[in-house]
Amino acid sequence: MSDAIRVSFDATSVPAKPAGAGRYVLDLLDALSVRPELDITVWTRRSDGERFAAILAGGRSAPDREHALRPAAPRARPLRLGWEQVLLPGLVARSGAEVHHGPHYTMPELSRLAKVVTVHDLTFFDHPEWHERWKVGFFRRAIRVASERAQAIICVSSHTADLLRERFRPAGPVFVVPHGVDHHRFHPGACAGDDTVGERYGIGGPYLLFVGTIEPRKAVPVLIGAFDLLAGARPELVLVLAGAPGWGSQEVDAAIRAARHAERVIRLGYVPRDDVPALLRGASAVVYPAMEEGFGLPALEALACGTQLVTTRATAMAELAGGAAWLAEAGSATSLAEAIEGALAGGSEASAKRELGLDTAASYTWEASAAGHISAYRAALAAAGDRPSARGGSVG
Repeated sequence: MSDAIRVSFDATSVPAKPAGAGRYVLDLLDALSVRPELDITVWTRRSDGERFAAILAGGRSAPDREHALRPAAPRARPLRLGWEQVLLPGLVARSGAEVHHGPHYTMPELSRLAKVVTVHDLTFFDHPEWHERWKVGFFRRAIRVASERAQAIICVSSHTADLLRERFRPAGPVFVVPHGVDHHRFHPGACAGDDTVGERYGIGGPYLLFVGTIEPRKAVPVLIGAFDLLAGARPELVLVLAGAPGWGSQEVDAAIRAARHAERVIRLGYVPRDDVPALLRGASAVVYPAMEEGFGLPALEALACGTQLVTTRATAMAELAGGAAWLAEAGSATSLAEAIEGALAGGSEASAKRELGLDTAASYTWEASAAGHISAYRAALAAAGDRPSARGGSVG
């Protein structure tokens, strides 16, 4: 397609077991790959070509599509980050791309190319204690550079966009483009095999579910404390933690050891994506007590499954859920336990929240997210002077 926007897309940061931002990259690329407005060159790690080839295969259904896969980056993180800054600029220039999208805070120096960067959150500035020390310095610099030099910045929630504008004065427009939901996977109707998923993980009765990487900002120790407060009155209830251990997860280990009902806390580790919808549908409530997030995709997926959601006030999760979630004060086990009790009590309020949650989740799709990203690409092109300004999109 001669008029298609030629996009360079950096997918080198997606881990083997993706969650959060990694899931965003995969689902977004899947939605972008079928858009007729784009020809995409995808940069991956050298060992990651097969995973991304399956995604891009859908985009080659049109005879004039020219999507390209470039498994070129080293696997080791220090080498990969150096490769992005030193070697990627030349590769992108030779690819013929007009726009480069860095979906994970960073971008290479590309003086003649329109650049779009996704900023997920500002916790590297506001809460450095939640991150490894080297990441704080690295990503603070990356976000500053993106604010100064990118032709457009994408934030995944208004919450993040507001924080970005407060701290910086971005040179380019800021687009608020939320994540989507894969509604083929995440829906309220039971699927064949749902019952066996819980059995496979040793879950026999009613349970509270947390889904996400185990790291400090997720406040899982607070959740364990809240569970302890209500577990005595609900002897059949268990707490299920589904997520790979990340940096700082030893605090969760200590919280479990200290809990009065430690034997009723089940740690599953990383759960394959195909099993997550059944776990969400089967839960009595999904509890996502994170102190701060850029978006909080598991919270949205819980709403899409028709499950009661408990999360924290004044966060991106509260923003996306609206009145569909039971809200607690961040960091308070007592407040969280009270919100969980409300979710478990049932009744008309719970029914109303469930219906509102389904309606809310229905408005979030990866197709809509892809359209928002394309608007950002067009605005970046116009700002860089490579395309007519009529291609510009609206700013969120």
